Amino acid sequence: MDVSRRTVLGGALAGLAATAAGGSAAVAATAASEPGSDDFDWAAFLATADLRWRRLPAAWTEGPFLGNGFLGSGVYAEPGKNAVRFTVQHSEVQDHRPQYGALFGLARLPIGSFTLEPVGAITGVDWRLDLWHAELTGTITTAAGSLALRAIVHTGQPLLAVEVRPSEGERGFRWTFHPAEAVSPRADPVWKKAPPAGYVANPPATVRRAGDSSLAEQPLLAGGEHVTAWREVTRGGARTLYASVAWSHPERTSAARALRTVRTAGEFGALTGEHRRWWHDHYRRSFVSLPDTRLQSFYWIQLYKLASAARRDAPVMATSGPWLENTPWPATWWNLNVQLEYWLIHGSNHLELDAVSRALGQYRANLSGQLAEPYRADSAGIPRTTDLTLDNGISDATSGFPVGVPGQDPPVPEVGNLTWALHNVWLSYRHSLDRGLLRETLFPLLRKAIGYYLHFLAPGTDGKLHLPPTFSPEYGVGAPDCTYDLALLRWGCRTLLDLARELRVADPLAPRWRDVLANLAPYAVDGNGYMIGAGVPFAKSHRHYSHLLQVYPLYEITWEQPENRALIEKSLAHWVGFEGALQGYSFTGAASISAAMLRGDQAAGYLDELQKRYLEPNTMYQESGPVIETPLSAVKSMQDMLVQSWDGVLRLFPAVPASWGDVALRDFRTEGAFLLSAAREAGKTRWLKVHSEAGAPCVLRPGIEGELAVTDARGRAKRWRRAPNGDVRVELARGENVFVYRAGDRPDFAVRPVASSGPGAPWGLP
Repeated sequence: MDVSRRTVLGGALAGLAATAAGGSAAVAATAASEPGSDDFDWAAFLATADLRWRRLPAAWTEGPFLGNGFLGSGVYAEPGKNAVRFTVQHSEVQDHRPQYGALFGLARLPIGSFTLEPVGAITGVDWRLDLWHAELTGTITTAAGSLALRAIVHTGQPLLAVEVRPSEGERGFRWTFHPAEAVSPRADPVWKKAPPAGYVANPPATVRRAGDSSLAEQPLLAGGEHVTAWREVTRGGARTLYASVAWSHPERTSAARALRTVRTAGEFGALTGEHRRWWHDHYRRSFVSLPDTRLQSFYWIQLYKLASAARRDAPVMATSGPWLENTPWPATWWNLNVQLEYWLIHGSNHLELDAVSRALGQYRANLSGQLAEPYRADSAGIPRTTDLTLDNGISDATSGFPVGVPGQDPPVPEVGNLTWALHNVWLSYRHSLDRGLLRETLFPLLRKAIGYYLHFLAPGTDGKLHLPPTFSPEYGVGAPDCTYDLALLRWGCRTLLDLARELRVADPLAPRWRDVLANLAPYAVDGNGYMIGAGVPFAKSHRHYSHLLQVYPLYEITWEQPENRALIEKSLAHWVGFEGALQGYSFTGAASISAAMLRGDQAAGYLDELQKRYLEPNTMYQESGPVIETPLSAVKSMQDMLVQSWDGVLRLFPAVPASWGDVALRDFRTEGAFLLSAAREAGKTRWLKVHSEAGAPCVLRPGIEGELAVTDARGRAKRWRRAPNGDVRVELARGENVFVYRAGDRPDFAVRPVASSGPGAPWGLP
């Protein structure tokens, strides 16, 4: 599938121009700007976040990266050679041999790389990844001269374009394409993961000329192919490389499409027009500014990374996104990775990038077809690992991890991953109130996911409903009444009842869902907090917070329940107290749980540890191989510190650390389909604005002391009242705005970058 026109246009701004003008009457008198009008220089603002290189990056963990959700390229030194590597990978390129499972027979396949080979020895680089334009620019200095380069992966075409302007001594530089072996990266002996019997690599690629272009055609043993086409064009003093990848299965039709892309590509400058417009619109969909320069830069780099790796029509992100490198994880992982990869789309107002909801709906047949036969009629589940169609192929300990059966081992009874993935879909619904998504995908699939659990619940002698042993992801020990599954089961039954009321459906399973909520076994707890399950304490270091989902992200057990505070605090401390197996996402999870506890300084401390211990110079992250979810989930942790909107209450600045005295937000998307803009000055909330897209009940916790002014855009009072706990309930219809600020104050409602609290080193190798 090529990047479609619909994908290109999907990021275009749809409603910013419709934001009402004005503010309070006092503000109108001073001609202040309206939130959404952006009275600052976006290019200059984002330039402060650009990654920079004054040294040649040696690996993917250090170098620039370009992408459009399908085609991806990483840039770094060619190992052992005087050359710069531009990798060429594609998120749709995979094998098609299900008999060898998701990790081998359906794995992502490497494609290859181009090397830019200069005449003279490379002596230095000066590069910049321009976020605003999504373009790599800079120079390579050599003993023979210099090479000025510009590079993009076009946002709307499967096209890598690299323009090089050589000095006189470097006119003889050349490009070389190196096809990769079409084999699962997991088969590399370095990972010590023996392939299944009979598994062999696909045959070598064939490289040939095709008129003014070149082709590397990679046939696959299971049929189909992927093809890389490239062409170099000289215009004036510039030589531009155009490269494209096309994939097809089972037919072999890729060559013509790849050739068409490189032959019809326009001059580099012309290519950048549409490309830049898309990216400018992408960034402008929301705005966040913090005084911590390095962390603010990190936030915007992740929004760049997100749109480089994710599009609604692209495959759900595999562990490495579109930048496949040597890895033991060449598939899509559903027991945490996917969920964390997409959480930041909601607050950042990028629902148009939601591939999870699209894929679960599109490939729903596979969600039932991969269960054990007795359960397929009324149930659904997702394996731990899948390809782009959510297929795991054959399931065994070598080739892939199936949906297990509670009470049976083997296979490992990991059964809750679909329900957790559907929590992401529910978040997209709650942030958009898209009834089509609710009716067509969320409700029917969640009904089947919970239906799978219902087959195994049985009453015990205590009168409670119990689950046989299931698996808390990655802990390594099965447990009856597993906390991970009980949390998802409770959330699923409660959500199904809520959704049935919204849809006005009299579902025959509703009495069963109510019975589960009334009689399900309680969570197992000991002196250290939440246990893995009944009889299985949390007794070893464990990177995954699967036993804490009821606290975060499900918010069933919350800090707002005083009776649960000690248990939450004890459970978090005990989990992170085991240092040995903790990884990067352990710290993003701890930061978000701390934010739920209203502890901003503690949350910031966990993010600081993440930066110090785990993040690579270019903000990438690895656990053996590349894994993309952790840096992206760190943005969600930052969002949790700024805004929380669970359980129908919009909480502004609930866990902001003391060092973030000033904060600016614009069009931060919340549950209830609200867009929030706000300013915090000198440690206090100055004002907030809420725009309602759907007319949902609006309950605010603004954190503004004293008497409030609650007005429309013209300064006219809105109908509102305070709840006993101090929350502000506003009558807000679809399309209306409300402004909240301290009575007698004169905020100007302008949204602009806040002052930095001090310099921060750029990301990259500055």
